[in-house]
Amino acid sequence: MKRRHWGVISSFFVFVMLPIVAVGYYLWVYASDQYASTVAFSVRTEETSSALELLGGITELSGSSSSDTDILYEFLQSQKLVSDIDRLIDLRAMWSKPDNDPIYAFNTDGTIEDLVEHWNRFVHISYDDAAGLIEVRVNAFDPIDATLISQTLYDQSSEMINGLSDIAREDAIRYARQELDGAVELLREARQDVTTFRNVNQLVDPSVDLSTQAGLLGSLEAQLAEALIELDMLPGSGPTDPRVAQAQLRIEVIQRRIEEERAKLGGTGADSNEAYANLLGEYERLVVNREFAEQRFASSQLAYDAALAEAGRQSRYLAAYVLPTTAESSRYPQRLSILFIWSVFLVLVWSICVLVFYAIKDRR
Repeated sequence: MKRRHWGVISSFFVFVMLPIVAVGYYLWVYASDQYASTVAFSVRTEETSSALELLGGITELSGSSSSDTDILYEFLQSQKLVSDIDRLIDLRAMWSKPDNDPIYAFNTDGTIEDLVEHWNRFVHISYDDAAGLIEVRVNAFDPIDATLISQTLYDQSSEMINGLSDIAREDAIRYARQELDGAVELLREARQDVTTFRNVNQLVDPSVDLSTQAGLLGSLEAQLAEALIELDMLPGSGPTDPRVAQAQLRIEVIQRRIEEERAKLGGTGADSNEAYANLLGEYERLVVNREFAEQRFASSQLAYDAALAEAGRQSRYLAAYVLPTTAESSRYPQRLSILFIWSVFLVLVWSICVLVFYAIKDRR
């Protein structure tokens, strides 16, 4: 045994064995027992048929609640949640109960940032993003405290998800109400235009008047045919015959009346602005606008009623498949595992240092 050999052995005891003994002494003498409470849940989303589906039979693609679960996962690590739970159940007092545990006990003089750091040490979150499942394990120095923390965490998470659902429902109702108000205004204007047209032109329905006008034209053309026949039935009569003059005058009057009535229907002549064809076209345009406004109002009313019905129930909710548990025995800290990890770490560091030392010595 040379002096360097004794140095290596001494360094092993100083840098490996003594720290291991110190870690073990702390774990079994000072480290307080910790109790774990587990709660597991997922975000469920209920979907209903939209108003478009009810009207046109369009199939809605089912949505996923993974985005809500991602939001909840980030919320579980947020300072807001830690602050709210501390305000409700006094986390600082629960996690600072051991008086002689300088590592695991929380310093009551710590800031909210220190409390969040301690939260990340005592609250372990497992998230399966494929299935959307979250499992939370809460450690505390008392089993009742651990259960209370996990129950409060679950209640706050459920309240947050309900808040998201309320915001979504309020948005849906607001948008549906805005669409319904626009449809009501459009329908009011369309009906007002039809009423104004009737008042200005003193016509309830131009199509009815058009039918009457067409009947009048048919009657005049029949009378014209009869007058022409009567004129043809006067053979051998000269132009000075009063019967011929009377028949021609009757034919001219009927023809002039036919031209005037056709001018009203076709929009030719001096009264073209009041032609029945133009009036009928304008009236049909107004009626089409009114029917479109009525259809839009009906669909908007249906969408608004669906939004109100959807608001009457909870579309998003937190479903717990493992309710907060209460521990009967202490399983943390895992002293043997911690001591083993420290031992492996110290041995590896010591071995590397010895190898480096001999490598440097050999190069000299």
